[in-house]
Amino acid sequence: MSVQFAHKLAQIPGYVAGAPAGKAPESIADEGIAQLASNESPFGPHPAVVEAIARAAAAANRYPDPSAGLLRRRIAERYEVDPAGVALANGSCEVLLAAALALCEPGAELVYAWPSFSIYPYLAPLSGAREIRAPLGEGDVHDLDAIATEITAATQLVIVCNPNNPTGTHLPAARIAEFLERVPGHVTVIVDEAYVEFQLNDHPDASLDLRRDFPNLVLMRTFSKVYGLAGLRVGYAIGGAKFRSAVDAVRQPFSVNALAQAAAAEAVRHGDDVAARVERNLVERVLVEEGVRELGLETPDSHANFSWVALGDADEAEVVAALAERGILVRPGTPLGGPGHIRVSYGAADENRRFLDALGEILG
Repeated sequence: MSVQFAHKLAQIPGYVAGAPAGKAPESIADEGIAQLASNESPFGPHPAVVEAIARAAAAANRYPDPSAGLLRRRIAERYEVDPAGVALANGSCEVLLAAALALCEPGAELVYAWPSFSIYPYLAPLSGAREIRAPLGEGDVHDLDAIATEITAATQLVIVCNPNNPTGTHLPAARIAEFLERVPGHVTVIVDEAYVEFQLNDHPDASLDLRRDFPNLVLMRTFSKVYGLAGLRVGYAIGGAKFRSAVDAVRQPFSVNALAQAAAAEAVRHGDDVAARVERNLVERVLVEEGVRELGLETPDSHANFSWVALGDADEAEVVAALAERGILVRPGTPLGGPGHIRVSYGAADENRRFLDALGEILG
């Protein structure tokens, strides 16, 4: 008799990375590949962050601080919140997975919009809960009314990705507040803000004010995107102390390694660097959006570091393959819930021009 695995494995979609399997980042760069598939920053960490990583590496023979006390304090100081409510994890994905395990079980429900972040479909199979997907509204924006109508007495968790991945659309904090007014207090609402620093509707900290009025709100952010630390995997959530204790209870110990803690603790101190990165991203965003529209394709106004491009009559798989042949990697839309689309991250200026030139050539 062969080994039997849990039935839930068949319900987990599996994650397909945007980078070529088995290749280190430096080898991708050496081969002249434009890596525009994973929403990474094209810019490395701040020099002071690199120095902090080097210092921490000298003590790599020791386990990291299990409470990540310095990093939690730095995040709490940055946002003027209680450190007891700051939860840390190995990327924001781990926060989501831990939240589902801590909050949901068979008989519970979780609600999110679709298309949205590709890790959300993992949560129901792993926790045993029933998932409910609400379609996006016009313009590929979250339809909060549709989400609200799906909330029942069994709902334990609602996730709002804002800005939304993969569409790049964003709802102002005022709209989130209106939605939270309609959500019962027993429901935890996670607003996934992995790209919030890039959006232009609000000050990036506007949603922090909502925490005072809605104790069931959890804000989730990451150092992977605007801080340029995707390779070190540091995600965090700002919620209540009980939420933090709950997710800590179901995570493995030492989940955030020592180099990652040191890097993020230094990175959060450099707000000026973040502002400069956002400004550079805006320049490339305008270049890509205008270039795509000049080719006759549609894309929503992005509030992130990527564009969601509707390919019209062009075949998605053929376009993705043709771009890859030219050394340009983008993410196909079908696995992300949007057949007939591609998601293209903003790289350096020359990479973005390569993408537009290649796409124009492919479309004829």
